[in-house]
Amino acid sequence: MTHLRRHGPNSCLRQLSSGPSVHSGASRGGTLVRVTRDAERPGGRAEVLRAGGPAVAVLSYAERPVLDLHAQRLVLGPRGLAARLHFPSWYRRGSGPLPVLVDPYGGAALQRVTAELDWRVLLSQWFAEQGFAVLTTDGRGTPGRGPDWEREVYGDLFGPVLDDQVTALHEAARLHPDLDLGRVAVRGWSFGGALAAVAVLRRPDVFHAAVAGAGVADQRLYAAHWRERFLGHPDAFPQRYDACNLLLDASRLTRPLLLIHGLTDTNVPAVNTLRLSEALRAARLPHELLLLPGTGHQPIGSTLTGQLLDRQVRFLRRHLDIGPTQEPTGHPVRRPS
Repeated sequence: MTHLRRHGPNSCLRQLSSGPSVHSGASRGGTLVRVTRDAERPGGRAEVLRAGGPAVAVLSYAERPVLDLHAQRLVLGPRGLAARLHFPSWYRRGSGPLPVLVDPYGGAALQRVTAELDWRVLLSQWFAEQGFAVLTTDGRGTPGRGPDWEREVYGDLFGPVLDDQVTALHEAARLHPDLDLGRVAVRGWSFGGALAAVAVLRRPDVFHAAVAGAGVADQRLYAAHWRERFLGHPDAFPQRYDACNLLLDASRLTRPLLLIHGLTDTNVPAVNTLRLSEALRAARLPHELLLLPGTGHQPIGSTLTGQLLDRQVRFLRRHLDIGPTQEPTGHPVRRPS
């Protein structure tokens, strides 16, 4: 739940929204545009409010997604980690163990576990339909729980975040014994991609395969102003940058890893993934590398979507030793077109 507030005279904050939704908006010249997003309104609901006048709704023609959510909201561990656990629509509790796919973002400026039904939530459910229990957790460093929570990662981008993902996984398995902790994969994009690689490099006892998309491997090869916000200046704190440098951890790889990167990514330069792959090759460690020519930072929603998702699922199923998944009716699960 995220509310919209207006900052007024005398530092007074006035709340402009209500209800358990994700609210946002913009105001100028006496006109406020307010947007409300939740699981009941595909595409969200927008209203235009003018001083002294009634709210005018902006019609939305967004269609309801084909996928229905089969997910539970959870609060996990002593830190009260916000999490969402997706199950396949055809799965019945107690009908057998399910492999687990940990599907976080985990970084600053983005919450994954909210009231909003966005494409990321639907993507997690899609992966669940392929035969996984899919766990998404917002740990330390993510927004929505105050400045102290966000500052927990100052000086160490990955340590606290990875610990929270491991805690959430084990707590979710305690609540749902059907989760098979002997078959756990992790996937992510951007910060989540770096986190996925870190997970198999540093905790191969927990994570057995990873798909890492568009991640920062060397923190010196990213936007300086954003990294210095968390790690300080690299000349003053080189040890912090080295501690978050995946290239220095490359020789530790013992689990299957699929690296993906768009070659025209202007957010996270592809050199990050290329150098990580080269470090793994130098250490003679097998891995898979998928480069996407003419593709930027986020290929989901492009013409590559179906092929990209299918490649990830085939990789995960192969390395978690998952056979053909069948729905109870005997019909195979849907594949991307």
